[in-house]
Amino acid sequence: MPIAHLSRRYHFSASHRLHADTLSAAQNQATFGKCNNPYGHGHNYTVEVCFSGPVDPATGMVTNLADLDAFAHAHLLAPFDQTNLNTLALFADLVPSTENLSIELHKIFLTYPHARLERIHIEETPNNSFDYAGPAHLPKL
Repeated sequence: MPIAHLSRRYHFSASHRLHADTLSAAQNQATFGKCNNPYGHGHNYTVEVCFSGPVDPATGMVTNLADLDAFAHAHLLAPFDQTNLNTLALFADLVPSTENLSIELHKIFLTYPHARLERIHIEETPNNSFDYAGPAHLPKL
């Protein structure tokens, strides 16, 4: 059975402050610069999820887009859009960097039952984008 890849994009707006409690105020400022603003700052994120799977001979699809959109609405858009990422429980012990956001979204979309998650791609700004494909794809350091 042929395997195909499907990518779908979602957009949300959120704010965050990059700050590590383990660092001093001076270290936080030196490390995160303007992103350490006590009031935070916002981004219009674009999240691209890429899935793979067999092409269903009856539908011609890897997965039903309505199912994927419903999952994304419940697990991505509803909890993340128009929020301060620092206030979410999943960032209680993590700096809400976009690198960490990509890892956390990967964990969420891994639970989508109808196709195999290949990677998460997040565009934070026109100059910054982040990819995460899971721990199996990490280079050995």
